[in-house]
Amino acid sequence: MSERAQRLLELADDELVLGWRNSEWTGIAPSLEEDVAFSSIAQNEIGHARALYELAAADLGTTADELAFDRQPGEYRAAPLVELRFVPDWGRTIARHYLYETADEARIAALKGSSDADVAGLAAKIDREEVYHRLHAEMWVDRLLASPDGRVRLIDATRELWPYALGILDDDLRPTWAERVRERLGVDLTNGDAIARGAHADDWTALWDEMTMVRRSVPGAQW
Repeated sequence: MSERAQRLLELADDELVLGWRNSEWTGIAPSLEEDVAFSSIAQNEIGHARALYELAAADLGTTADELAFDRQPGEYRAAPLVELRFVPDWGRTIARHYLYETADEARIAALKGSSDADVAGLAAKIDREEVYHRLHAEMWVDRLLASPDGRVRLIDATRELWPYALGILDDDLRPTWAERVRERLGVDLTNGDAIARGAHADDWTALWDEMTMVRRSVPGAQW
């Protein structure tokens, strides 16, 4: 597999899996406004995943649907951060939301400068749609930091998820992003070992089974 296809799959898997995780809040978010907001964010992430899979599929001689749903659990390259199931813990969900969206912003910015026109063009399109995600995450960080209880919940969740968050980015992008998070939250976070791709979370297999259930129910069907 080419380096380009591998990188596209990593991004696509992140977006697909996080989209499914965010969709788990549909109907049970803390407010109607957040129900709509998180559902919209989930749809965007899955749409981005499809576009990335289509680009990778062109290189691999397959289809976006086959890449999204026909692989075995161990073949996915999603970062373990997006695989974790947090419902009904809103504090941990927001911590992941902020950590993922800021890390995603850093890697998308790098891809926009790619010499590969297809990759750079898709990254620019995704970036325009991700602006809302980042604004939403920042709004919730402000809200949680504004109260003593909210701040404790956010910081505790961030510390817990930090090793997972470090695994999203490559070594060259990680230091600048990590410093940005430290300054924003006003907390000391170590540069410890990242929980890297390939080390799937315990929650992953159950989610894969749910994601692929319909596709697997009638093998070979044209959907």
